[in-house]
Amino acid sequence: MTDFFSLNTDTADINSMSSLSIAYLGDAVFELMVRTRLCLTSGNIPAGELHAKAVDMVRASAQAEMAERLMPLLNEAEKDIFRRGRNSKVHTTPHSASKSDYHAATGLEMLFGYLYLRGETDRLNELFAAAMEVL
Repeated sequence: MTDFFSLNTDTADINSMSSLSIAYLGDAVFELMVRTRLCLTSGNIPAGELHAKAVDMVRASAQAEMAERLMPLLNEAEKDIFRRGRNSKVHTTPHSASKSDYHAATGLEMLFGYLYLRGETDRLNELFAAAMEVL
């Protein structure tokens, strides 16, 4: 059985995966981090309010803003991963997001999925904290 909280996948294995598959995982990682942060910082508020706050934080436009803030903090390898996700051929975009925001959000999600698969949780936490600074 895989220990999902201490993954450390070989880079070659990750590079052979589809960009959108990694972004799919990164979306879940990012949302889990957002939900955890909200539960720990919002006090005892109803789940519906937590959900509304989470939706605001994980929407494509918010993730695109976060990606822009993170770019100066990324090393070259991380920027390459972000660009790989951003440049992925997505087949649909939600009506609530611009195409550019959706692509930037996909890049951010790919970066988070990549770091998660590599087991780089310290770096994930560092980037997440920086993304959340203004929120």
